[in-house]
Amino acid sequence: DRAYKPISYVDQMAIHFSLNGNMILKDSDEGRRQSIRLSTAVEKAPVETSAVTSEEEEVKDEESAGDTQAAGEEEAEESGTAEVAEAAETEEPPPPRVKEQKLANQFNFIERASRTLNNPMRERACQSEPTPCKNFSATANQWKIYDAYVEELQKMERSKEKEKPKAQIAKREEEKKKGRKLTSLELQSDDITKISKAAKIMERMVNQNTFDDIAQDFKYFEDASDEYRDQQGTLLPLWKFQYDKTKRLAVTAISWNPKYKDLFAVGYGSYDFMKQGQGMLLLYTMKNPSFPEYVFSSESGIMCLDFHNDHPYLVAVGFYDGNVAIYNLKKASSQPSYKSSAKSGKHTEPVWQVKWQKDDMDNNLNFFSVSSDGRIVSWTLVKNELVHTDVIKLSVEGTTMQGPEGLQLQTLGCGTSFDFHKKIDYLFLVGTEEGKIYKCSKCYSSQFLDVFEAHHMAVDSVSWNPYHLKVFISCSSDWTVKIWDHTIKTPMFIYDLNSAVGDVAWSPYSSTVFAAVTTDGKAHVFDLSINKYEALCTQLVVAKKKNKITHIQFNPVYPVVIIGDERGHVTSLKLSPNLRKMPK
Repeated sequence: DRAYKPISYVDQMAIHFSLNGNMILKDSDEGRRQSIRLSTAVEKAPVETSAVTSEEEEVKDEESAGDTQAAGEEEAEESGTAEVAEAAETEEPPPPRVKEQKLANQFNFIERASRTLNNPMRERACQSEPTPCKNFSATANQWKIYDAYVEELQKMERSKEKEKPKAQIAKREEEKKKGRKLTSLELQSDDITKISKAAKIMERMVNQNTFDDIAQDFKYFEDASDEYRDQQGTLLPLWKFQYDKTKRLAVTAISWNPKYKDLFAVGYGSYDFMKQGQGMLLLYTMKNPSFPEYVFSSESGIMCLDFHNDHPYLVAVGFYDGNVAIYNLKKASSQPSYKSSAKSGKHTEPVWQVKWQKDDMDNNLNFFSVSSDGRIVSWTLVKNELVHTDVIKLSVEGTTMQGPEGLQLQTLGCGTSFDFHKKIDYLFLVGTEEGKIYKCSKCYSSQFLDVFEAHHMAVDSVSWNPYHLKVFISCSSDWTVKIWDHTIKTPMFIYDLNSAVGDVAWSPYSSTVFAAVTTDGKAHVFDLSINKYEALCTQLVVAKKKNKITHIQFNPVYPVVIIGDERGHVTSLKLSPNLRKMPK
């Protein structure tokens, strides 16, 4: 029937997309009405006298008609072919004719790409003739002429496109002349982004010149007097990091970046629970001690933070109001990328520690938090949302309170710190406000593997040894640091430091070296392989009586420690050779 016929639905056919067309059939009522309407418009047009001029007009028409040209082009070509064939046979000029107007929408046309070289209809006529067919050569010539026209059109379009950018440039220049001004903010941000990297490098270079003597000490100075000190050592002060907006805040957390060894994050909040306000998260680099690299402010004080090991641009943060959040350093936003809420199961008390863990089975990011509300919670980032799972609740044994109407109320223990075993994935320790340390497993939510009656006051820090898999260390406000074997209930070493111990940290270079800081402003460095009873170095770091040291961290590569205090300052100090002897 020479027509498109839709087949009803078959099993192996899947329709992804269907669209109703708006082409009009030539023989339909609407098609006739349209052709009448167009023919009345044509009557006003001048009568053409030659086939050549009509051909030229067709090309011009093609150029202007654009998309509608394809619909009617074949019909014109067929009439043109017939004319050329007649001219070839009779060699008489054709009679003058009115130019035939094309319809905008037609369905009954043949596309050139679907044809054979010879017109099928004419080929049949030729086969019956004894003389050689002239129609084929005429058609071929017709196509050559057509192709030449198309090529010419494409050239013209290309030249127009080339002229466009020139016109745009001219337009811009005109706008400049008119004095069109961008807003100052737009200009400023644009200018800053262009020079920000260069400015950062310049700032670091200037700082390196300003602090040249300190930089030389950091890189090359080794205290020669250590040889005559009988194993004792010293801490050499290097840079002091401070920022105007954090003067009234205490350093509540410090963490070195696992990838960029000169970069560290500092969390600011307050340990005075009557004076709680906003918090800040700053990132400093040792290449620029005068100003932080990144600054984030928060409504609530920051209590803890931790860098992700595999994604060093992600920082997990715990707040005083019980929320946890993830900051993404790659994003320019001053707000955290993800944050918990009352809906998503935030803590009801301050979050004392957060720690990244391995991704879960579905490769979702995962970290744990511990809080005074007695919950240890696993947070998983699923589809840009923090989903919580309670891992364990710290119940205090033998403290069931008598509630109203004879109810037995279980009081929850207040978690203050925790640490995960370096090799055994499910094993972790939790320090509490009551002074106990619980050995827990991720697999059990209601019972503990072991309980250590560790301290008489709150456990401020607990940490596994990075080299010796059975050993962990704890410190407390009861003035003591204790070293434990997790298979034995009593401590192996006890050190009394004559003041409340704020933080303790194992060194990354030796299994026997650790450092602790006390509230009287002193830092203590021990090396058990040299002296099991006394510190190799006890040094005053903070002089003012009202100021207290809160945290200490070893750099993973350089022989440097950073120490934070309650005035918002972070001091970096270099360990002398006696304090960083490598084990044999």
